[in-house]
Amino acid sequence: MGDDQSKSSPMGILFLVVLIDMLGFTIVIPFLTYFVQDLASAEGIIDIGRRDLWVGIVISCYSLAQFIFTPILGSLSDSYGRRPIIIFGLISNSIFFIVFGLSQSLSMALVARFLAGAGNGNIAVARAYIGDISKPGEISRRMGMIGAAFGLGFMIGPFIGGLLSDPAISIGGIFDTTFWEKYPYLLPCIFSSILSMISLFLAIIWLPESLSKNSRNNKIDSPLKEIKNIFDNLINVLKFSQISTLILANFLFMFGFSMMHGTFILFTAMEVENGGLGFTEMQNGWVFAFIGVIGVIIQGGLIGKLTDRFSMKNLMIFGTLLCGLGIASLPYVPPNTSWLIFLGAAALAIGNALFSPTQSSLLTFATNDSGYELGAVMGAQEGYSALARIIGPLLAAYIWSETVEGIGLWTYHTCFRVAGLIFIIALILQLKIKINSQIEGGV
Repeated sequence: MGDDQSKSSPMGILFLVVLIDMLGFTIVIPFLTYFVQDLASAEGIIDIGRRDLWVGIVISCYSLAQFIFTPILGSLSDSYGRRPIIIFGLISNSIFFIVFGLSQSLSMALVARFLAGAGNGNIAVARAYIGDISKPGEISRRMGMIGAAFGLGFMIGPFIGGLLSDPAISIGGIFDTTFWEKYPYLLPCIFSSILSMISLFLAIIWLPESLSKNSRNNKIDSPLKEIKNIFDNLINVLKFSQISTLILANFLFMFGFSMMHGTFILFTAMEVENGGLGFTEMQNGWVFAFIGVIGVIIQGGLIGKLTDRFSMKNLMIFGTLLCGLGIASLPYVPPNTSWLIFLGAAALAIGNALFSPTQSSLLTFATNDSGYELGAVMGAQEGYSALARIIGPLLAAYIWSETVEGIGLWTYHTCFRVAGLIFIIALILQLKIKINSQIEGGV
């Protein structure tokens, strides 16, 4: 890769890889709740709470697989090269998107999502690829492209998932057949699979290997050792008070935010007579696409101007407050004015878009001041975030299952209130953080 073209050309393929990974996670958001509820009902699970608990389980299994397999795939890429692991992930996506859409049982859906999450652990490998091919001055810009792919995936995925769900009814015509009635959520999965196969084809032809054989690690640690190393790193970074406070605040933020992922559509899809909004897959897709657009606008352009004018700590705190209020307010939207859901969605989207970049920047500064390895700290933060994405939907689904048919204080509002309390704890932690004035001024 001696010339500029050969150095820059892989970035387009990597952008597609991360975008498709995000599509695989977000395209199911508008319909996963309906899909799992249908599968549970077909298996004779008629209790609403028990049925909806499965929604949280299926959501969490994807993140659990990513948590387990990301370090394993990273280690394999150090030994065998980045290219074959990236190609493996794309093959995995191509297969398990369709398997999920064809699922006719809860166990099949659970296995399909777990295996899809395992393959989608290659985002970390894509980041390592960038480190291999980039000069020091290029890394931040190219990592920014990966961040843009995340935002774009979150914006496009839910919209596509909602648009293509249940095509026998929503589209009609050639889709108005018994096959599409039997597999109402297969079409968006096929769409994702086709995108993945296109990306696979481009990667096979145009994606060169970034890690030379001389730079590879010939010693392969066992998967159990890789997982042990993760937990060792999670514990070690807590020895530094400023770093641990920032990481814990991020964990709590992600915990509360992922609780919303688990129950947002349980609420919006619930029948109007039971207090929900009666939304369809398409309507939920529009809400999540709206959230994605706001995230892209703020993180793609406004955040730089805001950090020039306000301190990052204040932006982080304000983002936490706004996101917590937005999530806690969601179940109070009246069915006859359901458009008000966009106000809560805007609050949580703005809050998340303010929190994420400012918290990451402050963590970088705190790490550099401590002399600890930045890669280890960022890896630990990703580990804690993954744990939050595993536990959050499970806890939310459990609380929902226990309160959805409750009365008084213990109703379907409860899990949103609990998420709000978690954001308050995160806010209190952030108030304790002391930021070097020279850092804020320099930024």
